[in-house]
Amino acid sequence: MADLTLAPPMKNPHFNPAKPHHRPDGFQNNYLSFRGKRWHELLRWRWQAWRAGHPHPITEPIAQVAPDLGFIHANAQAGRAMQPAATWIGHITVLVQVGGLNILTDPVFSQRCSPVQWAGPQRHTPPALTVAQLPRIDVVLLSHNHYDHLDEASMRQLAQQAGGPPLVICPLVHRKWLRRWGMTHVVELDWWDTHVIEATERHHRVPVVLTPAQHWSARTATDALRSLWGGFAVLSPDCHVFFAGDTAYSPDFKDIRQHFAHAHSPAQGGGFDLALLPIGAYEPRWFMKDQHVNPEEAVQIFEDIGCKLAMAVHWGTFQLTDEPLDEPPRALRRALQAKHLPPERFQALAIGATMRLTPRPAPEAA
Repeated sequence: MADLTLAPPMKNPHFNPAKPHHRPDGFQNNYLSFRGKRWHELLRWRWQAWRAGHPHPITEPIAQVAPDLGFIHANAQAGRAMQPAATWIGHITVLVQVGGLNILTDPVFSQRCSPVQWAGPQRHTPPALTVAQLPRIDVVLLSHNHYDHLDEASMRQLAQQAGGPPLVICPLVHRKWLRRWGMTHVVELDWWDTHVIEATERHHRVPVVLTPAQHWSARTATDALRSLWGGFAVLSPDCHVFFAGDTAYSPDFKDIRQHFAHAHSPAQGGGFDLALLPIGAYEPRWFMKDQHVNPEEAVQIFEDIGCKLAMAVHWGTFQLTDEPLDEPPRALRRALQAKHLPPERFQALAIGATMRLTPRPAPEAA
């Protein structure tokens, strides 16, 4: 008689045994498997922080400037004549304007990064722009599902923008949340997959590639590692932008440079024109080093991927770990000095500031 016992349902509907980062029940990193911290490790962290009085108060105010709304909105309407630019809204959220597209990274506009708005980490600094002050957003790049990156209220607001919801490009297994919140145009990618935003009269043809990162995912107590995480390469003809998302340091970044070596040859205009790299939420190192870079490691990523300029993100907004909110830029300056790199190449901007970039030269004919 045939055995009618049913196999347990696959928890990863995208499981591909040929891909090393796939698991039947979810995903893993390329170079160091993520292991959730044990309860005694959490207690050790909190006990040590309490004894040392961490986090210490800030000694310098987090710099904030009024955003140049005139430039932002005029640039948003410029179509293919758009000047490549990036405006830091706060935390991990950046308005990237390239190729005629208005792109938003990990939109977080809420007062708290938490499942509820009456508890959890609270904003120390407000977002530079409200959702209502943004130009119409064409594309959202979503790196993963942690609450300080995937914010339900912000996504619901963007879904209601004039002209309809933006396109959301995200790693595998995020569509279920986004569709629930009104995002009707969602593209899920695996690492190294490409989605091409096709050219229109208003904007250029822009390939977007999901790149590996060393991190993890969880939205609830029972779904750790069930959805993928990653960064993005945006390859607009006028500007190549790298967005790291959340990550620890790993050899993935040398792999990323190698992957795009042909597109970044001198004849093709060189490496990434701008990288958005995290520099905060890194102490204590014994607890955070497997998931978040510190500023020294962020500088190493900057060198590994071979980019021309970088903007520091993921600092100065939410007190997530033990270092003071104002410490990451100081540590970044020390790390750049140690590498003999000019500070203008990797900048910790004021919230609301805009980097205006020189358009990428046209590739040389073969």
